[in-house]
Amino acid sequence: MKNTFYVILVTMSLLACSKSSVDVPASPISQTATINSFDLLQDKLLTPSCATSGCHLSIQDASYAQHGLVLAKGLAYGNLIGATPKNSVAVANKLQRVKKFSSAESLLFHKLNWDLSHHVSANYGAPMPLGGKAVSKGQLDFVQKWIEAGAPDKGEVVDAKLLDDTTPSFTEPTDFSALDSPVKEGKTGFQLKVDRFIVPPNFEREIFVRRPLNNTEAVYVSRIKLKSRANSHHLVVYDFRSKLMLPNMDELRDLRNSDNSLNINTVLQMSNHIFLGGGTDPNSDYSFPEGTALKLPINSSVDLNPHYFNKTKDNLYGENYVNLYTIPQSQVKNVVNMIDFNNSSFSLPPNQTTVITKDFFSFDGFVKGSGKSVIIVSLTSHTHERGKLFQIKIKGGARDGEIIYEDNDWAHPKVINYAKPIALKEGEGLTSVVTYVNNTNNTLRFGLTSEDEMDIIFGYYYIQ
Repeated sequence: MKNTFYVILVTMSLLACSKSSVDVPASPISQTATINSFDLLQDKLLTPSCATSGCHLSIQDASYAQHGLVLAKGLAYGNLIGATPKNSVAVANKLQRVKKFSSAESLLFHKLNWDLSHHVSANYGAPMPLGGKAVSKGQLDFVQKWIEAGAPDKGEVVDAKLLDDTTPSFTEPTDFSALDSPVKEGKTGFQLKVDRFIVPPNFEREIFVRRPLNNTEAVYVSRIKLKSRANSHHLVVYDFRSKLMLPNMDELRDLRNSDNSLNINTVLQMSNHIFLGGGTDPNSDYSFPEGTALKLPINSSVDLNPHYFNKTKDNLYGENYVNLYTIPQSQVKNVVNMIDFNNSSFSLPPNQTTVITKDFFSFDGFVKGSGKSVIIVSLTSHTHERGKLFQIKIKGGARDGEIIYEDNDWAHPKVINYAKPIALKEGEGLTSVVTYVNNTNNTLRFGLTSEDEMDIIFGYYYIQ
């Protein structure tokens, strides 16, 4: 009995000690939660707005060939810091995707800033996120301050509260301001317009509309200037190879039906195009070399081709202006000719990668033995979706085999306007080297439909 009482007493004593140890407040431990500014930037901006399917999510995105940038979590930082962009204007201005301590030299900051006045000195293409709405003022400030603080991957260097500021950084005017016409600027020329049209929610709309110049005599175009609404991916101006296959004047033709399938009639009409100007920079301003101009014959018409994205739940709008500036014939020393080198004789075996090479030497207007040269001022390319790499090389002479053009985005091929034109002497020409991946069970050949393929060099040159 006594032993039992002793055991109970010891047990109660131990319980009391244990309870006492729990009740005594623990000594405070200093703990500082680490908030990484880049993690916040990733989670609240890059992942929801940029790393989305079709844009910057993976190398499988349709647009990857154009920008070469993946912004998915775990990859974004390494792909941004100190990296050279693919945008040619940004490269020429020595920008990096993100340059530590310098937002002014960081393409990321410029692409997120939709303020039109910000892009007066240099236009780096469509603002981002394409098809969405401009980032908030707080988000834009956060990005700028993070870059100016050295763009670290660890550590809190920017006030996180900035990301809670939802004040719009850009509000598009209700009435899109027109591009001043050449006449209003005190110059000669023509202004063409694509009237405002709806881009439905979660839709990618690309249209064509043929516009007349109504020129009663031949004109000489020395400059092409474009202006587009926000979320415009590209604006291209085309001439027509055959004037016997022209679409109706002023008729709006959609590339995609409402169910997102291709409009076959529009696809067929595209095969008659010859590139005139524009590209993936929908607000560009290009001038031919001084004393050089493109001749357009009497009663000319051109096809205008704007392309817009809408990834919001609301209707957005497209609207585009094209100015063609002209000069008197007396000021034209060199008339620009259009390069239209078309390789129509090739076949692509099924389920194979095939490289097709074709040489071109015939430039209209060039006379053998004249001692003159072919001066190339611009080049672009055209294939269908199985064209994965398009190279243009010089053929012959001291520069034989030199690559002067390279593109891997068949849907939106780059346009290179050469600051220093390329001179080809007699006996020299161009070579197209195109890599195709035929992932079908059929042999593919040159043709007009989207299931066929093409191999075309477009560009401008003159004889001097």
